[in-house]
Amino acid sequence: MTINFETPLLDTVGKPADIRDFTLEQLKQLATELRNDTIRTVSVTGGHLGASLGVVELTVAIHHIFDTPTDRLIWDVGHQCYPHKILTGRRDRMSTLRQGGGLSGFTKRTESEYDPFGAAHSSTSISAGLGMAVAAELSGKPRNVISVIGDGSMTAGMAYEAMNNAGSMDARLIVILNDNDMSIAPPVGALNNYLSRLISSKPFRSMRHFAKDVMKKFPRTIEEAAVKLDEYARGMVTGGTLFEELGFYYVGPIDGHNLEHLLPVLKNLRDDSEPGPVIIHVVTEKGHGYSHAEQSADKYHGVSKFDVVTGKQHKPTPNAPSYTGVFAKALIAEAEEDDKIVSITAAMPGGTGIDKFAERFPERAFDVGIAEQHGVTFAAGLASEGYKPFAAIYSTFLQRGYDQVVHDVVIQKLPVRFAIDRAGYVGADGSTHCGAFDLAYLCTLPDIVVMAPSDEAELMHMTATAAAYDDGPSAVRYPRGEGVGIELPAKGEVLEIGKGRIINEGSAIAILSIGTMLKETQKAAEELATMGLSTTVADARFAKPLDHDLIRKLAGNHEVIVTIEEGAAGGFGAHVSQFMLNDGLLDGDLKLRIMTMPDRFLEQDKPDAQMETAGLTSGHIVANVLSALGRDEEATARIAPQRA
Repeated sequence: MTINFETPLLDTVGKPADIRDFTLEQLKQLATELRNDTIRTVSVTGGHLGASLGVVELTVAIHHIFDTPTDRLIWDVGHQCYPHKILTGRRDRMSTLRQGGGLSGFTKRTESEYDPFGAAHSSTSISAGLGMAVAAELSGKPRNVISVIGDGSMTAGMAYEAMNNAGSMDARLIVILNDNDMSIAPPVGALNNYLSRLISSKPFRSMRHFAKDVMKKFPRTIEEAAVKLDEYARGMVTGGTLFEELGFYYVGPIDGHNLEHLLPVLKNLRDDSEPGPVIIHVVTEKGHGYSHAEQSADKYHGVSKFDVVTGKQHKPTPNAPSYTGVFAKALIAEAEEDDKIVSITAAMPGGTGIDKFAERFPERAFDVGIAEQHGVTFAAGLASEGYKPFAAIYSTFLQRGYDQVVHDVVIQKLPVRFAIDRAGYVGADGSTHCGAFDLAYLCTLPDIVVMAPSDEAELMHMTATAAAYDDGPSAVRYPRGEGVGIELPAKGEVLEIGKGRIINEGSAIAILSIGTMLKETQKAAEELATMGLSTTVADARFAKPLDHDLIRKLAGNHEVIVTIEEGAAGGFGAHVSQFMLNDGLLDGDLKLRIMTMPDRFLEQDKPDAQMETAGLTSGHIVANVLSALGRDEEATARIAPQRA
């Protein structure tokens, strides 16, 4: 397809105030130029394309009607915010999107005053918006607060908790439900648009409030009959009964790509002084205006660099299978022999490999939507009835179901198997999606088995181990991206619980690694060998339970022990050190060093750069060993060139 990348009108826009006086025809032209500019940008940087293209007209309409940033605009999740970024003074930096030192792929408070609330996890916008609306009332500074939330995000319980709370208050909150999967809305058209304009108008809303007040003067039977008639009528023409029951004034559905429909409705609600929250139901299409994205919205949710004309994405040829793909293969192999194995994902079937499992076992695969809390307890229910659920959830998303992990799984010792994808740094997705905390938040729980593979074959073994382990909950955490490229077995082997392995023997230094840090550990051992320092490399395999015999052996034969993990402080290394202290292993001259992620959030960058910044490379391991031996100048020299 051919796209005109000339943007004469967009070139005149430096901030939203610049479009407030635009005519309807100018706004239509601006939307076309903005869509094409978004396509051009993402074709070079990669990123979330489909969702952004779906809200172009909505973005233009909101910034035209409302006085942002005085009026607060909150984008749920934030992966649809690229057109918003372009219109809010960041166009000249869009080429840095999702790159080190560049723009975030999501909304971010420190990036712009037009991002009043940062987001990358879903379903937070209504809660945050309500807080802002109440704050405006308390401070006596009236402003509009607009929360834009997708229909997918409405599957999370938090969205309904917020709506239930908002519906009981008089705070002025405008929620725009961006229905881009046609999962809620009936067909939209001229009649619905007319009705939406009518019911969003101040005269209609004022008359409705007046009628309600009058009805309260009559006997309760008459009032109840009038309310039922009102609900029935509105339900027949708008489909908004659910939202009305939650206390929201419902408007819609309307065509989210038609500015002639959007603008008068938004203007009516901007100028309305009636109390209480409002929800506008807008129907959009992911990837709208770019045929390749329209025809394959799922593939254009998150894209790599691509050719604008053909739509072909420029994905590098993998050197090894991805950990996600290997997990899917391993789980399918286990399920072939055990019909009690089922899989659960929270709206990420492709991201977790559960889509492959679902192709083979459609009746045993469950996508619960963006509902990690429910997903964990759903898995617990399955486990209580003798099934073997594998809950495949990103590390950063499992945080959202932590209370359920504790209360519904671990306390009851139910054998739920957690497959924790995206453990560790995640490159372009930055701090919000980084799997930093799973080792810390899981290893603190009693009676849970926590594993981390050093390569893709180990992941197959650990998947088999989890499938065979019925004495309580278990978890295996693994990173995003490719494995190390070793030969894979047809099926994993069951490992002995809580037992690590020694990769190579040394006599002076011991490095105890957990997970995929083993590769850097082996490189460090080779460097240390050139310095005359014989090094033992051990793979813990299990963060919990710890291999006490292995730790005692390492402590008894070496001068320095280093533990290393791609996780936050408080995880594997903390438990090793506690055991060693309590066991008296550190009473003598033995030196212990613990290497973890630094105590700060790292923003988006290339994975190798993140590991360097975090101090988790082989050079940093060597430097830690030298420092422990009192060779500080050599230690500094080892890492100074890398930092430069």
